[in-house]
Amino acid sequence: MIVKIYQDNLKSVWDEFISRAKNSHFIFYRDYLEYHKDRYKDFSLMIYDENHNLVSVFPANIKDDVLYSHQGLTFGGFLIDDRMRTETMLEIFETLKSYLLKIELKKVVYKCIPYIYHIKPAEEDRYALFRNSAQLIRRDVTSTINLSQIRYSKGRKWSINKAKKENVEASETDDYKTFWDLLTTVLLDNHGVNPVHSLAEMKKLAASFPEHIRLFRAYKGQDTLAGALIYENQNIVHTQYLANSAVGREIGALDFLLDYLIKTVFKDKQYFDFGISNEDSGKYLNTGLISQKEGFGASAVAHDFYELVLQ
Repeated sequence: MIVKIYQDNLKSVWDEFISRAKNSHFIFYRDYLEYHKDRYKDFSLMIYDENHNLVSVFPANIKDDVLYSHQGLTFGGFLIDDRMRTETMLEIFETLKSYLLKIELKKVVYKCIPYIYHIKPAEEDRYALFRNSAQLIRRDVTSTINLSQIRYSKGRKWSINKAKKENVEASETDDYKTFWDLLTTVLLDNHGVNPVHSLAEMKKLAASFPEHIRLFRAYKGQDTLAGALIYENQNIVHTQYLANSAVGREIGALDFLLDYLIKTVFKDKQYFDFGISNEDSGKYLNTGLISQKEGFGASAVAHDFYELVLQ
């Protein structure tokens, strides 16, 4: 096996591999990875076999002698295609360890891709992590609906019906400015933080990935009451950002919007993922937040982080 550090002249090779990976996601394309390249020291790796065939890529960055599954992404690890075999993944890990020791790195922090994001089963890396005595250092819970088995709580049904009685409507929109103003206000008021992405960054990403990044709103008359920024992949959609105005909370606007997305817009997908409800590296569970998600019938999927000490 041969390890190469990603370089700009390999963009087309990288992106072509992502397009056919069995755990592919649009966030792994270079145009997404590099929107925040000023924040991270990219150290993405490309693994070739002895015949110089590309067998895997690893979106990553380096910080303080540690190789991270890219810290600018929700998940990551080795991207692989249909040719991958479990024995080959074990060889890849041995090659990776040897290579990183030579350049004097101390450890790898590895973020697994939850199985719901796999296009086909792709957990060869989890077995290799076990075989190499990697330690589980964090576990988040992401809440996901299997869209073939939708079951709402009474509370969610009541909220949706209230919005309908208030004549709330829902549609797709390209008005990112209005949504971002609402989102920023909600995050500052409730959590004292700003969105991870700036408005300019998100508009650029949406322009680069129009089939994958989509914005929806719930409204009454001219007023936007709630919004949902969706990341859409082959079998799954993810609520990257949700925001509900004060008026929207009173009349169930966000619940109405989510119902519209679940039962109408994305009804043919396999999964609808709300994301995590954790803080403090998974040790704290926001019970109020996860309760709302579970009210739509979402169940827990583990999102695991491992540490592999090099020696």
